Amino acid sequence: MKPLKMAIIGECMVELQKKMSGLKQSFGGDTLNTALYLSRLTHNTNITTSYVTALGRDPFSEQMLAAWQAERIDTSLVLQLDHKMPGLYYIETDNTGERSFHYWRNDSAAKYLFDQPQSAALCEHLLSYDYLLITGITLAILTDSGRATLFSLLSEFKCRGGKVIFDNNYRPRLWPNPQQTMDEYAKALALTDIAILTFDDEMQLYGDTEVQQCITRTQATGVKELIIKRGAEDCIVIDNDETSYVAATSVSNIIDTTAAGDSFNAGFLAKRLHGGTAAQAAAAGHCMASTVIQYPGAIIPAVAMPDIQL
Repeated sequence: MKPLKMAIIGECMVELQKKMSGLKQSFGGDTLNTALYLSRLTHNTNITTSYVTALGRDPFSEQMLAAWQAERIDTSLVLQLDHKMPGLYYIETDNTGERSFHYWRNDSAAKYLFDQPQSAALCEHLLSYDYLLITGITLAILTDSGRATLFSLLSEFKCRGGKVIFDNNYRPRLWPNPQQTMDEYAKALALTDIAILTFDDEMQLYGDTEVQQCITRTQATGVKELIIKRGAEDCIVIDNDETSYVAATSVSNIIDTTAAGDSFNAGFLAKRLHGGTAAQAAAAGHCMASTVIQYPGAIIPAVAMPDIQL
């Protein structure tokens, strides 16, 4: 099997969480979670996982880079901007255990990833990859011009034989209005080879009441491989018009569902890129997600990683 290069494009932020009388500081982001778990699952294989974002030159940014490199994530395509810093969010938990999030990300470095003098060289490097993954959050945080550059990159990438993977990951507060979100998602899906969608997000954005609405709309954009995540229910896998239902792994000890979808993506991609069928890959995704939700936080200890046969 020839070496494969996967690039995951997005944003990682500084996370602050109240702990007793103080604050615990870590890092978080949907695409970073997927990149980290994919790197753990495949670092002894022929797959290289690159994380693509923009950071500053501040202590937080340097800590992020060091942490990612320790996880064997390739950071050679991370841009460091002189006058920008990562975004930040604060998690607050009420007496019932319900979490709320407060964000400071409107001027984060990642927003300007494709607006730099060095962005053209970055895009040229990415054209040599085999797979590119973006999410709805990736699209949402970019400037309008940056998003246009990304779409141009994806179009050229597909023309050269690359495969595009899209996760809908809808966050309403990041978009001016739902119609703009739908317009940008339609552009992304028209360039997508593998769509990994969360049905709850589809219901929230499009008002779907039946999963067939999601299937019909997504297939109309030309997507051939579609995975619809439905939490603890079976996920639906459609590969070139063949449909299968892959049961989620039963978990009785759910601690924290943070990064369940992100880790599913990593398990799915690890298996799929190693030649597994879409259904086999979905089973690997369920295995990964079911493990992650039994631990607090987005990133579980490396020793707790499940044994997914690739």
